[in-house]
Formats: sequence, structure tokens, C-alpha cells
Amino acid sequence: MFLTLNHQKLDVYSFSKLFVLECYKLTKILPADEKFGMISQIRRAALSVHLNIAEGASRRSEVERKRYYEISRGSIIEIDAAIDIAHELNYLADYDLTKLGEAMIKSFKILSGLINYKPQN
Repeated sequence: MFLTLNHQKLDVYSFSKLFVLECYKLTKILPADEKFGMISQIRRAALSVHLNIAEGASRRSEVERKRYYEISRGSIIEIDAAIDIAHELNYLADYDLTKLGEAMIKSFKILSGLINYKPQN
């Protein structure tokens, strides 16, 4: 927010920010008794996606950078699994998941590309 750094120029950073915001909106409609379960888990994992992208982009080592991106991608998978359970429990019956799904897929695809990228020597 106060610093101007390279991670802010990454498309995946913008998509992951949107993804975090959408996850927070989604958790607001979950039942209150999920506050210390699903709500907390989804929010922590969503923030982890965004923060690991930022931290990974600052690493000089390609191996280390990719490890942060792998952690970020793992958190996306974790959220997808949690949303699947929420859906099965009918917590999301009246919720439009379109924006969240689009941001999730874009973030996942870009992270996968960054992880699998092999620079040409």
C-alpha cells in the first residue's frame, strides 16, 4: 500500500486481491456458528494466497519464489475444497459465486504458469 514494488505489477497480484475480497464477502453470509471453523479457515487461506504472491515476488532465488507461489496455489485449492463443502451444506444456495470463481481460476492458472515456467538459457 505504501511501497511501490514489483509484485504490484503482476496480473496474478490483482486477481488474487479480487479473490481475497470475494472470499471475505462470501464468508459474511456463512452461518455464525462457522465463525471459528469455515469462516476463519477461508479468510486465512485467502489472505495467504495474496500475501505469498507478494512475498514470493520479492525473492531473488527462482526456487524460493516458486515455493511461495506453490504455497499460494495450495491455499486456492484449500479454499475450493471448503467452498465445495459449504455448497453441499446449502450455505451458498442464494449466493452468486461467479466473481469468486473467475478470480480463483485466473489466479490458479497464472500461478501454475509461474510455477511451471522454465527460463531459456
